[in-house]
Amino acid sequence: MGWVQRLAGSRRFQSLSMRIPGLRRIARREGEAIFDLVAGFCHSQVLMALVDLGLLQRLGEGPAEAAQLSRVSGVPAERLEVLLRSAISLGLFHRRGGTLHLTARGAALAAVPGLTEMISHHRLLYRDLEDPAAFFRGETEPELAGFWPYVFGAGAAEDPAQAAAYSRLMTESQALVAEDTLALCDFGSARRLMDVGGGAGAFLSEVATRYPDLPLTLFDLPAVAPAAESRLGTRVRICSGSFRNDSLPSGADVVTLIRVLYDHSDETVRALLGRVHAALPDGGRLVVSEPMAGSRAGDAYFSLYCMAMRTGRVRSPSEIRSLMAEAGFAPVRPRSRRPFVTTVVEGVRNS
Repeated sequence: MGWVQRLAGSRRFQSLSMRIPGLRRIARREGEAIFDLVAGFCHSQVLMALVDLGLLQRLGEGPAEAAQLSRVSGVPAERLEVLLRSAISLGLFHRRGGTLHLTARGAALAAVPGLTEMISHHRLLYRDLEDPAAFFRGETEPELAGFWPYVFGAGAAEDPAQAAAYSRLMTESQALVAEDTLALCDFGSARRLMDVGGGAGAFLSEVATRYPDLPLTLFDLPAVAPAAESRLGTRVRICSGSFRNDSLPSGADVVTLIRVLYDHSDETVRALLGRVHAALPDGGRLVVSEPMAGSRAGDAYFSLYCMAMRTGRVRSPSEIRSLMAEAGFAPVRPRSRRPFVTTVVEGVRNS
């Protein structure tokens, strides 16, 4: 161990640092960070309770007294007080007199499209991580693998109700990814853009708003076509098929893969990138946008989520660039505004 690690791991030094003004602030900050790691499960459960009980949504409509929140949630007053103090300590609520308000952080959290739905959805991931040692040893049967059946092939997603469930969650959580992707990519010179694995068309809906004259194509499984048609109407050409087994339609000079690759194995990704290469003309562009390894969100959240799905993995930008190059693309430098939302890697088709 280095000398810094030896000092930090010394109980005597820990006690001494709390008596030295210059070190006290650092020691306290590090101590609080460690305790936040230990208590993180409770924090996430408080957040889920605020969503499930409707308290975050209720304060989003305006301030309320604790008695009103008790009636809304059905939580007895003395137990609700514990939850409210927890929300205040996490910086989501604040109390002014006898009235509860959202903080700026709480208001921002409530306003992020799809975030409260994703928080409620996390109960599946919580159950999958109930025995984390067994989970990492591969000894469990994760529930999330059943929620996202499409990743195992086209035939698994023929149930309309199941298709609607995952399409709805994908749609609700897509807004920020679309926002950052469009901020990082200019499609003004494109002749036709095809979004592969685009689900109900959440990303293409944003593209259509930004580029009203750009011809668009959506390619995805037949089970999600009705939702896409309902959202996009005749504005977008919708082609049904499985990118695992079928050739992609030709005619586009830009292909986008928005939160697609991390759902699938390297073998599936290599085959998909080969199909994209075959569908594009020389000089055509491939845009990959998804959370990637190398960020806390990628390494300590999305990686676990993919493992629970039992397929796919979070890759680093350099890994995606290597896969692109292997398929015949000249990749360009990755870009990101908010790595916890998405990172974009583009490639240009070589002849």
